[in-house]
Amino acid sequence: MRFLTRGLIGLVLLAIMASTIGYGVYRVSTAMNQEEARRRPPVQERTYAVNVSSLTSETVAPITTAYGQVESWRSLEIRASSEGQLVGVASKFRDGAAVKGGELLVRIDPADAQSELLDAQAAQADAEAHKAEAEEAIVVAEQELVAAEKQLELRRQALDRQTQLREKGYSTMVQVEQEQLSVAALEQALSNRLQSVITSRKNVERMELGVARARIAVQDAERTLEETTITAPFSGTLDQVNATLGRRVSSSETLAVLIDPTALEVKFSVSTQQFSRFLDDAGRLIQVPVEAQLDLGDRVVSVPGTLDRAAAVVATGEAGRTLFASLDVDADTPLRPGDFLTVKLEEPALENVAVIPASAASEDGRILVVDEERRLGAAQARVLRRMGDQLVVTDVPFGQLYVRERLPHLSAGLKVTPRVVGTPGEAPEAAETSQGGPKPASGPAAPEDLVTLEPERRDALIARLSESRMPEERKARLINILNQPKVPSEVLERIENGRGRGERS
Repeated sequence: MRFLTRGLIGLVLLAIMASTIGYGVYRVSTAMNQEEARRRPPVQERTYAVNVSSLTSETVAPITTAYGQVESWRSLEIRASSEGQLVGVASKFRDGAAVKGGELLVRIDPADAQSELLDAQAAQADAEAHKAEAEEAIVVAEQELVAAEKQLELRRQALDRQTQLREKGYSTMVQVEQEQLSVAALEQALSNRLQSVITSRKNVERMELGVARARIAVQDAERTLEETTITAPFSGTLDQVNATLGRRVSSSETLAVLIDPTALEVKFSVSTQQFSRFLDDAGRLIQVPVEAQLDLGDRVVSVPGTLDRAAAVVATGEAGRTLFASLDVDADTPLRPGDFLTVKLEEPALENVAVIPASAASEDGRILVVDEERRLGAAQARVLRRMGDQLVVTDVPFGQLYVRERLPHLSAGLKVTPRVVGTPGEAPEAAETSQGGPKPASGPAAPEDLVTLEPERRDALIARLSESRMPEERKARLINILNQPKVPSEVLERIENGRGRGERS
């Protein structure tokens, strides 16, 4: 009985001891968890700072960029009109020289041309003399014709008298026949005189043709003599000059090419889709403004122009269309035929569209928008034009904020800190209010966004930045911010979360 009692007492004591040890372990564990919870800051949802802008509906005239070559639509080959020796060459007759209209260029030896002119003038004088003789001959022939007519009239009167005398018996038949033969002979002579008059008149006409031919020959000789002196028909620039004093040139030999520097146009190619943007409803090419740019290294020369026409045919294997634009240039333009230009064409205006950076959208036109709770959402935009690093889009939620740079770690549903970006080059600033909505980029930071750091915490953050691998310039900028009396809470959050590398100040 005593043994049983002692056993029960031992079990009770063992139970009490186990309970005491368990309670102690529980208290120690609870105290450690509470201490750890007290030291560990509360877990917050991670946010990302993003640059945003508002989707604004506007009217935009897109710019199509193409590349082309300058051509001259007014050029002239200066050729030698006759064979001869060059006896005069102007000092300006050189490649690249600018000449004025009517200015002397070269002179060919005029000796042969002068001889041809003298021969032509002598031939003209001879033809005029023959014409004068023919005119005098026709006067004589007409006088002889009049005399023959008078003689014929007298013979006819004599025949009538002989016929009357024979009827009265005072004349014989022989006398009448003699008068008849005389009349027939005079009629034959009159016919010959008439033929002479006609021949003389035809000779005069032939002589007039000969005189006309002689005059034409004289004019040709005079023109040939004038063309021995070659002048510039219009103001321009010389190219491909091939003339040396004393050299003998042949007829129609090319001596130079004269190019009008004010008659320039640019020839360029566009795709079929781009070509369709410059057609009206009737399919006709519209005249739109053009800006041609010549890159000269440190300087870019811009020349205005107008879209003029399209090529008549499409070459085999060529895609798109070839267009021509006339350029508004003066004689002092630095442009030359053969220059390679960048051509910018202003398309017809597009209404109810937005212009966003190309980095804000994916290849298929998806963009990220920020809702009222500062969370990202996806929106599908329709890309109308791509202009360099900008996109012209439509079918977007106008008035809503969108992310200007679509980074790989951003996706729908994430919470962000918007930074509204205004005009290009303006520094982004925090765009949040106490209600969570955006505020103007120019507004000051809210007082609750600034935190006063304890010296130990400041030193720890500075040491953490010093050991990081971020660029030295950004590291120095963040350390300078931490040394301020009050530090923005966003900067502290980014540094403590290990995202100081992406901080923008």
